[in-house]
Amino acid sequence: MTDDGYDFFAPQPRPVPRAKNTMFDLVPDAFTAKTLELTGEHRRGKRLPQNKNSEPEVASPRPSPSVPVQESFDKDVVTDVEAEKWEGSAQSRLLIKGGKIVNDDQSIHADIYIEDGVIKQIGNNLVIPGGARTIEAQGKLIIPGGIDTHTHMQLPFMGTFAVDDFYSGTKAALAGGTTMIMDFVLDQKGVPLLDAYDKWRNWADSKVCCDYALHVAVTHWSDSVAKEMEVLTKERGVNSFKMFLAYKDVFMLDDSDLYSSFKRCKELGALAMVHAENGHLIAQKSKEMIELGITGPEAHEMCRPEEVEAEATNRAIMLANEACCPLYIVHVMSKSAADMVTRARRKGCVVFGEPIAASLGTDGTHQWNKCWRHAAGHVMGPPLRPDPSTPGYLMDLLANGDLQTTGTDNCTFNADQKALGKDDFRKIPNGVNGVEDRMSVIWEKGVHSGKMDPCRFVAVTSTNAAKLFNIYPQKGRIAVGSDADIVIWDPKATRTISAKTHHQAVDFNIFEGMVVHGVPVFVISNGHVVVDEGQMRVTQGQGRFIATPCYAEAVYGRIESREVVIQFSVYGTIESREVARRPKKVEREVYEGPIAEVKTNSIETAPPRHRNENTNIIMGDDMSADFHSRPPTRSGGRNQQDSSFSFSGDQIDDNQPRRHKIRVSNPPGGKSSNLW
Repeated sequence: MTDDGYDFFAPQPRPVPRAKNTMFDLVPDAFTAKTLELTGEHRRGKRLPQNKNSEPEVASPRPSPSVPVQESFDKDVVTDVEAEKWEGSAQSRLLIKGGKIVNDDQSIHADIYIEDGVIKQIGNNLVIPGGARTIEAQGKLIIPGGIDTHTHMQLPFMGTFAVDDFYSGTKAALAGGTTMIMDFVLDQKGVPLLDAYDKWRNWADSKVCCDYALHVAVTHWSDSVAKEMEVLTKERGVNSFKMFLAYKDVFMLDDSDLYSSFKRCKELGALAMVHAENGHLIAQKSKEMIELGITGPEAHEMCRPEEVEAEATNRAIMLANEACCPLYIVHVMSKSAADMVTRARRKGCVVFGEPIAASLGTDGTHQWNKCWRHAAGHVMGPPLRPDPSTPGYLMDLLANGDLQTTGTDNCTFNADQKALGKDDFRKIPNGVNGVEDRMSVIWEKGVHSGKMDPCRFVAVTSTNAAKLFNIYPQKGRIAVGSDADIVIWDPKATRTISAKTHHQAVDFNIFEGMVVHGVPVFVISNGHVVVDEGQMRVTQGQGRFIATPCYAEAVYGRIESREVVIQFSVYGTIESREVARRPKKVEREVYEGPIAEVKTNSIETAPPRHRNENTNIIMGDDMSADFHSRPPTRSGGRNQQDSSFSFSGDQIDDNQPRRHKIRVSNPPGGKSSNLW
């Protein structure tokens, strides 16, 4: 428990590390018919925990831990029924026929054959083994499963914890077409990063229904933190670290520590992430709101105006650029902050922007709603902006490449939890939903509105994230050898978003009543059909932890060329070339001219009126020797730029006796009392 009332769970014992995820070296072109030899060597099993010192092993597929849950999208109350087991059934072999495959760069009509969770063949007239289940996708789009880059499942925060845990949260993600989430390890300030990481792995591994990865938050700085970051990148499969410019005295780093963390990320080949708000100003403005008697949810936005987000975004970009570190701005919520990202990218800065489903699908006017519960349900940080043109503006930037990925910042709290701040907006737990509705909201606001094409939709919901976090093409692409995380998407179907029908545990939905086009008809996760024509069939613990290697080419491709001295071959000759942005000294001749002597000023401590008459506080000890600091003019006159002025008020004649006042009846110029 911190001084500000933030309560976090006690650290849990560290689990045995799992075998690291490895990337395959090459994925052939996805748009021609290919067949892999289907032997036992190609079967991929579920990764099991490994001893730290042992060699990684690949286990054969293990029986599912429980009978999958089957439920209906249309029912408010989910009833568990017995469903088909994964192993030893046609679920392990799937053939998707008749659909249109959409990747980030092109689309094509082709069939897909899946076995053991991996895409084995893509093309037409495929020859496949018997016993495969066939899914007809005529008139549908076949897209890579979504990757939500920003979630907070069961996060301990502001005296409570998020109601959606790793089971309900990942189940809801699959229902909406997202087959992988990236959650944040965010523990109490001062907790060792490795202990916090192990706690999150402990929570997640037994609950997740889909694959997941982890970012790690750095909320304090020290040499031990720097060492732990290295362990996390080299041994624990983490390649991204998040720093806060907000939440003063809880998570916030000052600029010096922020710069040090950026330098460390650069050394490790990791991607630095920031929550960009000016924490100092927010703390002051929050006090002002309370003093004015404004305690409701509207004050949350009023003490965090756009300028607070924009300033911090610009400052973070500047510091990262000075550290030559790539930067990822999480939850871009305002037009001003988005403009900062756009401007920096056009100047050549390696920075990426992440709008979220909330900032793309709704606005902050709800925080002024007369219903306190409704208003509090929209409270998050940074806040939703009251400018109703913000969602469209951010979508335009996303569609045109100025912003790159989409997350949700899914961190949900029920009404009774939000009510912790009923008398003080500062105590309202910050967070909204979105993990289930992200794909449909972006399709509705982006593709259906005509702002982006389906290929761009795939890029911003899946492929770009896979590239930035270095798991492409294992994730984010439909290609031979890629994981079978696939969504069969009906672009014409519609649904109405509601808290009554969504699969999340939270009792509120910020998109309540929104009708969206674009519905996932089938969702396939690791080769398992988890959404089957409106029926959910998920297994708790079925998901895997996905390691994210450092030095992603999409992130560090330009960075390495800017600072590192590289070797290259020209006609067999190895040469060294210094790259553009590495600091270089200027080679010049040694200066051999005269050097002025600096005289020691011994009068600094002497009282002003007890100094020698030839001594001046500004010019030196001996005024009679040389009063002038500048040479005479060409005609020999005094340089008018000379000055003996002192900020202390000392004058050159301070040691001379003062003249007595002389009263003159007719002073020069005449009396001031007479009229002229």
